[in-house]
Amino acid sequence: MESPSAHVVSLPEDEGLQGQHPGRLGSAECAQPGVVEKVRPKWGNPLQFLLACVSYAVGLGNVWRFPYLCQMYGGGSFLVPYVIMLVVEGMPLLYLELAVGQRMRQGSIGAWRTISPYLSGVGIASLVVSFLVSVYYNVINTWSLWYLFHSFQDPLPWSVCPLNGNHTGYDEECEKASSTQYFWYRKTLNISPSIQENGGVQWEPALCLILAWLIVYLCILRGTESTGKVVYFTASMPYFVLIIYLIRGLTLHGASNGLVYMFTPKVEQLANPKAWINAATQIFFSLGLGCGGLIAFASYNEPSNNCQKHAIIVSIINSTTAIFSSIVTFSIYGFKATFNYENCLKKVILLLTNSFELEDGFLTASNLEEVKDYLASTYPSKYSEVFPHIRNCSLESELDTAVQGTGLAFIVYTEAIKNMDVSQLWSVLYFFMLLTLGMGSMVGTGTAILTPLTDSKVISSYLPKEAISGLVCLISCAIGMVFTMEAGNYWFDIFNDYAATLSLLLIVLVETIAVCYVYGLKRFGSDLQAMTGRTLNWYWKAMWAFVSPVLIISLFVFYLSDYILTGTLQYQAWDATQGHVVTKDYPTYALAVIGILVASSTMCIPLVALGTFVTRHFRSRAKFPLA
Repeated sequence: MESPSAHVVSLPEDEGLQGQHPGRLGSAECAQPGVVEKVRPKWGNPLQFLLACVSYAVGLGNVWRFPYLCQMYGGGSFLVPYVIMLVVEGMPLLYLELAVGQRMRQGSIGAWRTISPYLSGVGIASLVVSFLVSVYYNVINTWSLWYLFHSFQDPLPWSVCPLNGNHTGYDEECEKASSTQYFWYRKTLNISPSIQENGGVQWEPALCLILAWLIVYLCILRGTESTGKVVYFTASMPYFVLIIYLIRGLTLHGASNGLVYMFTPKVEQLANPKAWINAATQIFFSLGLGCGGLIAFASYNEPSNNCQKHAIIVSIINSTTAIFSSIVTFSIYGFKATFNYENCLKKVILLLTNSFELEDGFLTASNLEEVKDYLASTYPSKYSEVFPHIRNCSLESELDTAVQGTGLAFIVYTEAIKNMDVSQLWSVLYFFMLLTLGMGSMVGTGTAILTPLTDSKVISSYLPKEAISGLVCLISCAIGMVFTMEAGNYWFDIFNDYAATLSLLLIVLVETIAVCYVYGLKRFGSDLQAMTGRTLNWYWKAMWAFVSPVLIISLFVFYLSDYILTGTLQYQAWDATQGHVVTKDYPTYALAVIGILVASSTMCIPLVALGTFVTRHFRSRAKFPLA
């Protein structure tokens, strides 16, 4: 069914649409008699497009946020709101963006300008968000490269605390924290005590950042020609590593404790509104909606491509991967928790055995509580001296520690890896997987930025595609150097928390309204039918016109109210003297940056619409002056 020539741009489907709806699109993509159009690049085959979408959607959020949400909101019962939100929000919105890109056959700016000149700002907003995301997201790849390079050392550099200056003991900061926390905060980030102490650019992370951007440049250098080949690797390699990790994880001591903890349903969480909100949010952002990457990918499709089928496939693969990676994560998590719990018990047993001169092997994990009660009643004064040093060991409390994001990827996972046999091998595999996941998402983000730019006749007439790609990567890398400073991680958190959240919700809301109520749902359905030969059924229409917009508005209201009720925005700063993070208020200039990040994309939509209205008004006045 997908058989039109790969080298023809003015297709019979487009001409048929023009015959049914004269002047409908009003863009350069509409064929005119006698006009030879510029050939638009195409995917080598439909599989490349599918893999590109999968590589873009399946990212770090599947590995380090979904398991956290399962842990926080009811284990197995969290899958109920997650699957429902996938059906009523994820699939429909993904299909909408793929259909728009495939129909309009342009990047985000051109696609929405085609629907209405007043909507050009939607595409510009997507471009701005994708640029902001790319600037900070590639820093994660920088950290993955840093850890990957250090994974070849024996022993792993985060497995033990370094000696102090006098070589009489371990570093004090490391002893108060842990070896994995110390390596993350002191060796990787060399973090400052607050955002107000910026410090200088650190050359080792800076070199890793340059390397990360060089890899991205090579992946997106020639558009679909290079991207189409890269996605074979970035889409498949993470699954290969996850399968290896699953086999290893399930054989680890204590893995079953983690899996039981994950899948034990807490039904009461189904009544928690936050569980549903976070399920919807996870679906929304993990698919990459609103960034323009999906529209850009679909714009290189054959018009007859079955994008409905691909939307369903990508949605299911993305969600299945999240569940699959959670199984891997919780098997590792169970091993770590069990290891820490048993290590805690060993220390308590050793302390009591030495303090009360007990026979070796007399005290065990099974009789520990009984013996403690006996010692407390028989030797009260001596036990009271020892008691402050007795740790409270609990497997449940170890499993209850909920961690997401960089804390899970670079602290919790590394703590588990250091205790595995042949730890260097597992470390290399893990960070290589993180790198491929991150690069897959970066390829999609880069395509979202480059497609509108290369579609622009003004830019592409002066610069070749390779030069545009190089400039984008160079500018992004230069800005990204901010994140390699001592306070860089604090600025990373600001970008991560505020650069895209509200903006993407607003963008996708406007997109659904534009298709359903500006362009017209009936017209769009007719376009899709003429293009693919498939009728748009009631499910997609109902989701696009009513259900999805209501959900997006609800999420938007929730985030706004959450920010307002939170009051002064705060961040987590590393306190080296205590060996853990402390909460601090953002300074005024940081709040100003947050405001700029949010406004830089969201304000594009009304401002461009206003500018278009004013421009058209003055043009009409100039064309038809009053007498």
